[in-house]
Amino acid sequence: MRTLLLSLLLTTFSMVQAKEVYATFTVFAKKSADLAFNYSGIVKEYNVDIMSVVKKGDVLATLNSDDLIATNNASKVTLKYAKLDYERHKELLKKNLIDKSQLDKYAMAYDAIKAQIKLEETIFDKTILRAPFDGVITKRMIENGDVVSGQMLKTAFNIQSTHKRILVAEFDQKYSNDVKIGDAFVYHVDGDDKQYTGKVFRIYPTVNEKSRKVSVQVAAEDIKVGLFGDGVFITSDADKTE
Repeated sequence: MRTLLLSLLLTTFSMVQAKEVYATFTVFAKKSADLAFNYSGIVKEYNVDIMSVVKKGDVLATLNSDDLIATNNASKVTLKYAKLDYERHKELLKKNLIDKSQLDKYAMAYDAIKAQIKLEETIFDKTILRAPFDGVITKRMIENGDVVSGQMLKTAFNIQSTHKRILVAEFDQKYSNDVKIGDAFVYHVDGDDKQYTGKVFRIYPTVNEKSRKVSVQVAAEDIKVGLFGDGVFITSDADKTE
């Protein structure tokens, strides 16, 4: 009986201490990126469009790379014979028919072409634009045949996380010490009568100099990016009274 009474008293105390802090918010994707080729060339093809759902690593678009492929094929032929030369002279060294310095020349040629092939493959990879994370394509700004430049980056796609959202909420600075990480945020999205609840997971370290407001981030899901709304933080000052 005493335990039940104590529990009721603590609940009543918590309710008395609770505060509601009004805030407005805008919806952002948890992840968002403008994607561009870090290489110059002509767009060969694009594989996705607006509203395409992609997985991390999916190929979004490619540049024409016939010249790079031809160069790499030639390098692989050179590598084949450089390896044969190296192996042949290694056997000659074992028979004391040549000295170590002669073998080193062939070893250097063999290693140099291997390094060249790795460089060519790295360059070739720049002609392929891949999704950096799971998401949905929200914009496409390229067409087949477009010329892109690695020196003047042109956004090819915008990608946003598929479901995860962030509400960036703002409230009056006078409540800056009241709202804490973990506090509940009860809110409505403009044009939607449904009530949602989220929790604060990040508080911005500075106050906006113009609006004199504090910003925080609240986790959410499946709300259209760009929408806005308002709500209240359910805070508690209980820890200040201990």
